[in-house]
Amino acid sequence: MRSTTLRFFIFAPLCLIAGSLTAQNPPAQSSAQGNQAPAANQLAQKPGAQLIALDQAIQLAIEHNHNLLAARTTIQENEAEEITANLRPDPVLLGDTQFLPIFQPSSFTADYLDNTAQFDLGVSYLFERGKKRQNRLQAAKDQTAVTRWQVGDNERTLKFSVATDFINVELAESTLELANQDLKSFQNSVDITEERYKAGAIGLDDLLKMKLQLLQFQTDVTQAKLARLQGLSDLRQLLGYEQVSADYDVAGSFDYQPLKGGLEDMQAAALHNRPDLQAAQQGVAAAHSAFNLQKAIGKRDVTGQINYTHLGYLNEISLFGSMQLPIFDRNQGEIKRAGFAITQAQEQQLYANGQVLTDVRDAYEGWRANDEVVGLYRSGYLDEAQQSLDITDYAYKHGAASLLDFLDAERTFRATQLAYRQTLASYLQALEQLREAVGTRSLP
Repeated sequence: MRSTTLRFFIFAPLCLIAGSLTAQNPPAQSSAQGNQAPAANQLAQKPGAQLIALDQAIQLAIEHNHNLLAARTTIQENEAEEITANLRPDPVLLGDTQFLPIFQPSSFTADYLDNTAQFDLGVSYLFERGKKRQNRLQAAKDQTAVTRWQVGDNERTLKFSVATDFINVELAESTLELANQDLKSFQNSVDITEERYKAGAIGLDDLLKMKLQLLQFQTDVTQAKLARLQGLSDLRQLLGYEQVSADYDVAGSFDYQPLKGGLEDMQAAALHNRPDLQAAQQGVAAAHSAFNLQKAIGKRDVTGQINYTHLGYLNEISLFGSMQLPIFDRNQGEIKRAGFAITQAQEQQLYANGQVLTDVRDAYEGWRANDEVVGLYRSGYLDEAQQSLDITDYAYKHGAASLLDFLDAERTFRATQLAYRQTLASYLQALEQLREAVGTRSLP
């Protein structure tokens, strides 16, 4: 009978406390607070700090990232090679003098030069056969197109890197805001515990446990600050170090973003948008151009020459022509090699096609798995963790719960909130992975 009465006096106040807290904080309000991580740009900003949204960050990286700018020069290099490929052969100027009396200097007179020595002046030109120049130009243009798609693929991966670092900064700032809130709340609990200790309601052991637990919250704040600073530094490097001020910050809502598109739509869009697949397809065209060029090289060129000859009172014009006879060397080896290169390019295209579909499927399944986990948190676990902490905190401050119960509820709430933010960051990164796999930020 005594045990039953004791349990009644312990649990009855807790029930009243729970009812009072439920009345003060309806589930709808708690859900609205628990299911949304704080916006990253709601942290205290320095006056005049440069705020950069995700779309702005991506645009800055595309315009100023030094690695990407270096990669773009390869396009300009290939365009310069197109100029070289389209050049015609230069004519050759010829000249000679014959029958000079080098060993009879006494005969070296103006009359001898005018009547006995022979002078020739001519021009020769190489006439290319097989449309070599046109095939060289086409091969160079196709290689430029391949390079242009490859640089586009560099842009695709850069966008993903920027978005990933941006989300990491948002996660760090959200975690920092949570750590500051937790520290402030727990400091208040420590102050109350000190008052209770001074009043003789609790022992020194409980007070020391509270103060030791405070160290963890202080450490969380320090680690979150470090993660934020390092994340901003890494992101600044991608955006172009000189283009962003040292005290800049990100401006975005670190929150859940729903997605409705299906896997088939994503794969169809990827086959149309992925620049690495376009590069592989263009590589087949470039291989055919190289094959045609090697066939043209197998055609032997003709060299034409015209000479003017002056000998005494004789002035005459001579015409010459020469061409290699394609008896042994008809460029057979290079033509055969270029044929194999076509097969190689076709196989690479097939592989790239399969890789695109695989990337999209993997990214889509990763997004779905993260979406399910985020949904679990948003379905009520965040609210329950908050309500559990509120009940235990109220009970502890009014002497109806032990210190161990309070610390356990505090750790559970903190772990749940941190896990949700990390899960949300994983979800957003999975969404960015899907965008990278599809090759566009506008998903179907």
